Amino acid sequence: MISMREEDFQREVKVVIVGNGGVGKTSLIRQFCKSHFPEEYKKTIGVDFLEKHVYVKNLCEDVKLMLWDTAGQEEFNSITRSYYRGARGAVICFSTTDRNSFESVENWKQKVEDQCGRIPMVLVQNKVDLLEQASVERYETEALAENLGLRFYRICAKQNLYVTEVFEYLAELYLRWDVQIMQTPRLVIGRIVSP
Repeated sequence: MISMREEDFQREVKVVIVGNGGVGKTSLIRQFCKSHFPEEYKKTIGVDFLEKHVYVKNLCEDVKLMLWDTAGQEEFNSITRSYYRGARGAVICFSTTDRNSFESVENWKQKVEDQCGRIPMVLVQNKVDLLEQASVERYETEALAENLGLRFYRICAKQNLYVTEVFEYLAELYLRWDVQIMQTPRLVIGRIVSP
């Protein structure tokens, strides 16, 4: 007789971390997965991958997040596009000190939707420890998040400020979204059937 263990049913969720180069995507996932902040900046070439288990308290469910750290530089666009395939969540990042990264957020959201459809997403402003060098205003960031319909977090990967909360929220959002998708009737050969 085959025994079924609880971990056999654990959900695995592919999450892409997107945003311009240098906004702290790698630092964000390394802080979350390894409690480590890389002091030196190294440009991500193509894609990096880490994973971590998250327990969603409100739903009493474990989720394994598979985090894909995509290169933000345009020269890697053709490489990273293929890594979006199968993603069921996204973190869109911009930097407090990089106005261009803030202005690119809508484009990143559109890229994710073009490749993945309307999946759960969250908006992250990184490097809030550098507010004295800010190139974006608070009201602008809040207005953008509201306009895009995204939950918004101001974080500092370096100081591990609100890093875990971003991924806990995204895991819960995914689980709720997945239930909705599974309960939505689908059209099959001219008739509606349950999932």
